[in-house]
Amino acid sequence: MGDKHEPQQVAMAWAVHAFTASGIVLGFLALVAILDNDKTAVFMWLGLALFVDGIDGTLARKVKVREVTPQLDGTTLDNVIDYFTYVAVPAMMVYWFGLVPQGWETVTAATIMAVSCYTFANTGMKTSDYYFSGFPALWNVVVLYFHILQTSPWTNLIVIAICAILTFVPLKYVHPFRVADWRGVTIPMTVLWAATTLRLVLIPPDVTTEQKASSIFFWLWVLSTLYFIGLSLWRSFRPEPEDDQAA
Repeated sequence: MGDKHEPQQVAMAWAVHAFTASGIVLGFLALVAILDNDKTAVFMWLGLALFVDGIDGTLARKVKVREVTPQLDGTTLDNVIDYFTYVAVPAMMVYWFGLVPQGWETVTAATIMAVSCYTFANTGMKTSDYYFSGFPALWNVVVLYFHILQTSPWTNLIVIAICAILTFVPLKYVHPFRVADWRGVTIPMTVLWAATTLRLVLIPPDVTTEQKASSIFFWLWVLSTLYFIGLSLWRSFRPEPEDDQAA
């Protein structure tokens, strides 16, 4: 089948696969940063991995990787990498940095990894309009919020427990690039969230709170967060159209 495609098309398709695969390297570097006790570096590597995951699907569809390289399943490749960067590395952060009360580190990290297996095996993980159904194993984002908000170990444990339960509850969570609802607002809000997150992560760890160190960036970050929460809740409780079609 590959014979009918131009060499340039084949090269572009493999380049996109290589770009996707770079996420596992970034995840490994995040793991190394954990062992070096460098939280800032961990979030920088995970942020780059999140960026790769955010745009590789669009690139893959653009160059038609399924048609050009049918021998390689890009979805499986993406899921393997996502499990590592979204689940395994954050679980290690919870364990290594003691983000939960002493004695709860192992069971909490194990719970994160176990419930996330359901997420990645769930054939209904994405709805017809490209929302995620159930908490989409965004543990990298969860530990990021722990870091920025400097929440207590007990608060972290409760939040992790709630997120684990929500994995099995079919609430809808917005995919910032694929969901059509409010896309004209969602994309700028995604950029705002990413930019403010970067600024807050780069604040030196000896600063008392991110809010005091950079109040404007902090509240813009909160605003973008509330937007995504609001959109997800709106879609979760909006009556389901009978002929709901993919965007």
